Amino acid sequence: MTFMGDGYLLETAAAERLYDGIADLPIVDPHSHVDVDELAVNEPYADIWEVEGATDHYVWSMMRKRGVDEELITGDAANREKWDALAEIFPEIAGNPTYEWVHLDLKRRFGIDAPISAETADEIWTETKAQLEDDGMRPQALLREMNVEVVSSTDDATSRLKRHEQLAEDMDEVTVRPTWRPDAAMHVDAAGWADHVDRLGEVTDTDVSDLDGFRAALAASHAYFDERGCGASDHGVFEPVTRPVSDRRAADVYERARAGQSLSEADAGDFMAWMFDVIGELNREAGWVTQFHVGAVRDYRDALYDELGPDSGGDISTGDVEIADNIRHFCNRFDGDLDIVLYCVDPTHYPTVTTIARAYPNVSVGAAWWFNDSPHGMQNQLEYVGTVDVLSNYAGMVSDSRKLLSFGSRFEMFRRSLANSVGRMVEREQMPEAVAEDLVRRVAYDRPNSLWLD
Repeated sequence: MTFMGDGYLLETAAAERLYDGIADLPIVDPHSHVDVDELAVNEPYADIWEVEGATDHYVWSMMRKRGVDEELITGDAANREKWDALAEIFPEIAGNPTYEWVHLDLKRRFGIDAPISAETADEIWTETKAQLEDDGMRPQALLREMNVEVVSSTDDATSRLKRHEQLAEDMDEVTVRPTWRPDAAMHVDAAGWADHVDRLGEVTDTDVSDLDGFRAALAASHAYFDERGCGASDHGVFEPVTRPVSDRRAADVYERARAGQSLSEADAGDFMAWMFDVIGELNREAGWVTQFHVGAVRDYRDALYDELGPDSGGDISTGDVEIADNIRHFCNRFDGDLDIVLYCVDPTHYPTVTTIARAYPNVSVGAAWWFNDSPHGMQNQLEYVGTVDVLSNYAGMVSDSRKLLSFGSRFEMFRRSLANSVGRMVEREQMPEAVAEDLVRRVAYDRPNSLWLD
């Protein structure tokens, strides 16, 4: 049996034909964690660990599960030692999408077909190291080679986006767009909130001593991003809160937070709700998309957080999140005139977000996120969305990746999963193949292109 050959994930002849029609379409990636410094500096990568393991907490999690010592994951061990440790356990993680992504990277970017193992570790290390010395394997060249048309970074509201300005000059073929993420300003009860607000005031040259000044600073930051090509805000909140909140109530919470007073859960929730209304109005005026990433329980494993800090692979999902009641006010306030994309990390929330999308033409279901961006997770989500909502209105794939080399592989996995799901409907005689061809093209490229770029 062929390993990840032309028929990878394609179970029917119809799926193979559909995939052929979308395989080479440009990539529009509206949500990633691409390192814009890495892109702008554009230095060659040193080795295969740097491009596959150094920043990827999916890889880290798999290594930990198979008993690899932390020194060989995020510690001070040499990259060669870390690669050897990964290669040794790699056959044992088969079935997890990380196994497929990394092999796709080797096949598509390096032309290496050998499965990763202890026996092939040295050969792969040597071959990839030699190839990475070529200018065609530098970050900017890799984006071009992967046919990335647009990639969006995720940026704090205090960012000055200097690297984006540089990249706009350096890269004609690829657009690197910022995304406005004011989460740190929204969580009024978080440690460091006041310092962050001071920083927001500094970069926007705004007096943030009162709520009016804070709102002006948010608007100035929003306009600054807009002038530099931003087209979306993004909000990573465990449980979004939207409800009517007066300026007087928000000002009271703001003033007490600035004074260092303790806040209740209701205080924090009201401030978040007030901010979402402010942000929604800014986004509506600018024509931006509003993204909600809902339900991630951050830093669940205490020992990992204490040793390594956030974004280390210790996050989980839970079904214990209220979505319907919490975003009802926002959806109704901006009904019909603000594009809203909903992502949920726990698949038990698909019925909620999908039926909300069905009720509001301006609300779309976002890509299968995080623990769900596997062939199994993506196909299940696509088939559910297509059954309950309208697949033509699906927001499209996002890489959500910190690892540049995997952008192409993640989109290939999605497009193959999409073709397979729709191909099964063709084989079951649910739609003509000509209709299916148009559908997979819309989902793979046309819809995200119109939603995120128009």
